[in-house]
Amino acid sequence: MAMWNPWHGCKKCSDGCLHCYIHKGDAKRGVDTNRIVKTKDFDKPVQRLKNGNYKMKSGIVYLCFSSDFLIEEADVWRDECWEMIKERQDCTFLFLTKRIDRFMKCIPDNWADGYNNVVVCCTVENQKNADYKLNIFKDLPIKHKCITAQPLLEKIDIEKYLDDIELVVVGGESDRNARPLHYDWVLNIREQCVRQNTDFEFRQCGTYFIKDSKRYTLQTKDLCRQAKLANIDYKRNESDEYSSEVVQV
Repeated sequence: MAMWNPWHGCKKCSDGCLHCYIHKGDAKRGVDTNRIVKTKDFDKPVQRLKNGNYKMKSGIVYLCFSSDFLIEEADVWRDECWEMIKERQDCTFLFLTKRIDRFMKCIPDNWADGYNNVVVCCTVENQKNADYKLNIFKDLPIKHKCITAQPLLEKIDIEKYLDDIELVVVGGESDRNARPLHYDWVLNIREQCVRQNTDFEFRQCGTYFIKDSKRYTLQTKDLCRQAKLANIDYKRNESDEYSSEVVQV
């Protein structure tokens, strides 16, 4: 898999942005995250080797993970990105957005019912934003839709929005200022996905993780591993047996 960040920088716009890892990392380097700038990798998908082959290999491409692909300041550059995405049919471009309400303003003229090589992940964190964003998301002409509930900040009901959703990813917040993640919230979303036959992935625990009324403090390096230990990921048409060994202390 590859990473493509055609621009860098973002502006906080949602409740999940409070402890944004991009802002946190930039602050350590003395970078102003609120300045959205093109990067040297802007044309990365179409850069070629001397033999004429593309430098970037075929496969999944994580797009704009140091910004938001739909951010307003990038409107002047996005059409060029769509052209590169259209050219690289051998790649699947996946991006997350907290600005799904801008989607129809940001698509190219030839979008129609969507590009087959684009996966759009709508990010939500609480019920208020889930209801607002997913009510928009469900009607958008996108061929591959995912929902990312990370950082999950409270128990949410998204079951009525799961039609045509290929995957729901859930995770907690990391670092010492993180807001806690309750395991019951994670299991509740999993149950909704199982009922609607939607793939589910528990991506990572939170630094502060609450299970069976006990509060655990986890190291950042262990968050994804502990989530995998729970063994609760759900794939359509596979066995629904799972354990609950998350947080082994």
